[in-house]
Amino acid sequence: MSGPRAGGDFQEQLPWAVVALAGTGLALFTVVWSGGTLGSGLSGHGFHAPPFAMSSIVRLTTDGPVALWPTAPAAAVYAGMLGLLALVAAPAALVVRLLMNRADRPRGLAGRRELAAMCPKGIEARARELRPSLKGREQVHPDETGNLLGDLDPRGPELRSSYEDVELDLMAPRAGKSTGIAVPRVLRAQGAVLLTSNKSDVYAVTRAEREKAGTVWTFDPQGIAHTPRAMWWDLLGECHTIEGARRLAGHFVASVNDDSASKDFWISAAQNTLTALFLAAARGRASVADLLGWLADPADRTPVDLLRNTGLLAMAEQLQGTVRGAVETRDGIFETARQTVSCLLDPEILAWVTPDPGLPEFDPHQHVLNKDTLYLLSKDGGGSAAGVVAGIADATLRAGVVAAERMGGRLDPPLTAVLDEAANVCRISDLPDLYSHFGSRGINVVTLLQSYRQGARVWGEVGMDALWSAATIKLLGAGLDDADFVQKVSTLVGQHDVRTPSISRSKDGTSRSYSYRQEAVLPPDRIRALPKGSALLLATGVRPALIRLRPWYKEPGAAAISAAAKAETAAITERAARRLPGVTLTKPVGAQGAAPR
Repeated sequence: MSGPRAGGDFQEQLPWAVVALAGTGLALFTVVWSGGTLGSGLSGHGFHAPPFAMSSIVRLTTDGPVALWPTAPAAAVYAGMLGLLALVAAPAALVVRLLMNRADRPRGLAGRRELAAMCPKGIEARARELRPSLKGREQVHPDETGNLLGDLDPRGPELRSSYEDVELDLMAPRAGKSTGIAVPRVLRAQGAVLLTSNKSDVYAVTRAEREKAGTVWTFDPQGIAHTPRAMWWDLLGECHTIEGARRLAGHFVASVNDDSASKDFWISAAQNTLTALFLAAARGRASVADLLGWLADPADRTPVDLLRNTGLLAMAEQLQGTVRGAVETRDGIFETARQTVSCLLDPEILAWVTPDPGLPEFDPHQHVLNKDTLYLLSKDGGGSAAGVVAGIADATLRAGVVAAERMGGRLDPPLTAVLDEAANVCRISDLPDLYSHFGSRGINVVTLLQSYRQGARVWGEVGMDALWSAATIKLLGAGLDDADFVQKVSTLVGQHDVRTPSISRSKDGTSRSYSYRQEAVLPPDRIRALPKGSALLLATGVRPALIRLRPWYKEPGAAAISAAAKAETAAITERAARRLPGVTLTKPVGAQGAAPR
């Protein structure tokens, strides 16, 4: 059946092909005829047009333009033809480009018109509303108007999110998270920056550029970039209130609990005990080392006495009740608490959170008011400093909220927080609840995860659903292999009508009819097979769109940034060699971030 149908289609299309060929020839002759006459007239040899007939076409083909315009110079005739051709070709090329853009973009996805608010003019207008510092300025740099997301596929324009958007990005490893999102966000940030990571690639690429903007603080207790300790942060500085102490205890608990939404008795009891001990140490001006001693000896009454001396009688009685409980229960609670803060047993990690008169102290409240940069680097897995990293990151974000309230409700310039590997090194337990609140305060949070399931493992299904819903910008990149999640995304993208032709043949002739069926705009297999460097954009209130990320190494000025990154990578390698004597490094540490990947 396919053979006759194909032959019938060819026979039906042949007349249209002949018409198209004849029309093209007629249009070309019209341009030549008009252009030659125009060139002859403008050169002063008269506007003598030859007959617009087949005979003129034959003479033009056989004898050339001289046969039709014998008195005019050939150069003038050719110049008129080319000039008119260019004049006609320009709008024709524009029309063809618009048609190609529409043809290349899958039906059902957003185009330039739907995304007008994220295009340069729309995002600039929104930035002027959000940032008082931009009012009255005629020229505004694009990076001052919003966060660059990428270019609308296939041919632009560039799209940006506003400074009240918060973002969630899901991409597999080596899909462009660092080169296309983390690095550009840090390099283009207008205000203070906070970055978390378990690798040194983003640090190596961006550190030199961020030093030009302000002070660079590098918190590297586990030697990710082998940076010498040049700062310290007061771990107990935010623990003078019950809320602050409970939040810090929650960060340490979350670092060892895979699902913060499901806490058993031991986890909950350990968090309560840590809250009391953090509060006692902060109010009693004890050190973190003293706190570790209290955990090692549950019978030590010092924390109970400190709580009572500072008027926290209920907290003191609760801690004393835990200490005086059944030995098996008490030891289980304290052992669980000891496991959550076990990273502080490492003297190198402990030194970063212990006051040191010879080094500057990192102050989150001052950091958010400047254009400084804070790099929080930590390993993942057992013994990591993830609890400490989550604590300092949370303190910085909350300092941004306080500063925004003092500024009238919004930070200007905004604070940029890139939480790379958030599920591994920055498990802020209530991040889903805080997400939408950050956007209204001028705190641009970008959370980078490898998959939806990875986030659900940390915050639970309910928490991850809340994080997904609160994010006003979502980027889904290459390598998403969760079949259920990809199917849900395909459902969110929606369906469109597909016209299907049907041909009927009889002795009376051939008839054609059309029927319509619903088909997914982006089937699950296509979402999974998104090419590297591209992403599906889900923005609140707008149909989904496909975008192309803009890697830092393809942007203007990338050569200078790459040179600085190579120098920084070499320095990291040298520091690693000094720190790890006898270990041969076959590959420079962090080299994957210093060059395009």
